[in-house]
Amino acid sequence: MAIELGIPQLSSNQIEELCSIVEESAEKHILSKLRLKQIEVLNISVETEGALPVRITVDVELRLSPSSGNLDVRALANQAVRKAFTSAEDYLGRLRCPSKK
Repeated sequence: MAIELGIPQLSSNQIEELCSIVEESAEKHILSKLRLKQIEVLNISVETEGALPVRITVDVELRLSPSSGNLDVRALANQAVRKAFTSAEDYLGRLRCPSKK
């Protein structure tokens, strides 16, 4: 899933921080819903491209252990992506308007 946000051009440090925040947000959401032993695979990738606008792509690969039952893995991964985008928008909003820190 990808979104485009109209913000000032980001420095390489800001892009690195943005990717870190987005990845941590998705992971935190998944781990708030599952125990570690339920997770067989959790890969989160975050990519940015462009300058104006910045395009952010977040992919969550989630595979659960068979003992986890019938959890809706796709829905959980999509929720994590939405949380990640919310974190990205919050971070970029602070860059746009620094007084909101």
